[in-house]
Amino acid sequence: MSSMDVDDFLQQNRALADQVETYRGYWESEKHWQARREFVLRNINDFQSEQLDLLLSLSMVWANNVFLGCRYSTELLERVKEMAEGIVVVDAPVFKTRDEIIKKQQGR
Repeated sequence: MSSMDVDDFLQQNRALADQVETYRGYWESEKHWQARREFVLRNINDFQSEQLDLLLSLSMVWANNVFLGCRYSTELLERVKEMAEGIVVVDAPVFKTRDEIIKKQQGR
């Protein structure tokens, strides 16, 4: 879904759009929120209403990994990356592990 597709979808589904907007954290930048909102919208139909907390948690795991470099178990990251397939985050930060930095410095 491109940002235009998301905007069109939200225009046609105002009740859902209003509901999803309530999930935005006050700390989230517009860029962060747009990506996480798209994650939620792409997956909301796969979760029943009593599983909404799980979906929101998974969206935060994905966003924290993409924007903050947080690390999680391999299984969890595989799951959220699969759920986020096709979401394009422009200018996402690139994070390196401590081991990668040390290895690069030793190679000099």
